[in-house]
Formats: sequence, C-alpha cells, structure tokens
Amino acid sequence: MSDRKDKILVIDANIAERKILTTYLRRENFCIETGRCLKDAVRKMSESCFLCLILDVELPEMKGYEAVSIIKRIDPEIKIIMTSKKNSKSLETRIRKQDIFYYFIKSFEKEELKTAIMNALNRDRRKMTNHETTLSANDIDPDLKECGK
Repeated sequence: MSDRKDKILVIDANIAERKILTTYLRRENFCIETGRCLKDAVRKMSESCFLCLILDVELPEMKGYEAVSIIKRIDPEIKIIMTSKKNSKSLETRIRKQDIFYYFIKSFEKEELKTAIMNALNRDRRKMTNHETTLSANDIDPDLKECGK
C-alpha cells in the first residue's frame, strides 16, 4: 500500500473533461491518478491511498452520489469532491445529502476547485492516521459492471 501524500484520484467518464481537469491539477503540482468509472475507483483505491477523490455525478454504473457509500466503505476518511457539468436544485439536494467534502459545478472557475482540494488536503493532514484499505471491488459488489478505458 503506497503512502497517501497528496495523491488525488479523478473519476470522470468523459475523457475530455477528465483530461482538462487532470492537466490543470498537474500544472498545480498535484499527484493525479485517473479512471472513468466506479470500478476503476474501487480498483485504484484498493491498490493505493488517496487524500481526495474528485468524482463526477455521471458514471457508467450509477450516479456518483449513489457511489459515495461504496467509496466510504473502502476509505471512510477520503475527501470526496463531487463534480457536475449541470446543476439543478434537486440534483444539488441529493448530492449534499451524501458524505461529501465539496460540490463543484464544472462551469465555475478551476481556482475554486483548487481551493477545495487544498482545504481537503490541509484538513486531512491535521488528522493523518495509518490507513489500510481492506476491501476489493469484489467485496463491494461482485457484479459491478466492467468499464472500458
């Protein structure tokens, strides 16, 4: 299991959005890993530890806000920043009911996202503990559909 340090996992099914976000975050000197679906997130989280997960609402398997409980079973301490290209009152209500750190609407300035990440990283550093991931993708849901790259 690798050390958490400042590793961020970005999960977004839209490759263009994922590339824009990761390019920006790498320029800001964050260590980034990426994936396109929940299964990628579960696999990567079972292989390594991340301080922060940037998770899009639109995933191939389910809505991102529905995946929060699965993610939190793997790592209860991970800070989740939920992203969405579109916003509505009902969507925001559903997202904010979840155990997330921040809700970011992609049309906003990326500097706001950077600030949210820095806040998540700083908060986590204050209570850094030894963390071992013990669940695998099959422990969560053996039927979780495979996603392509």
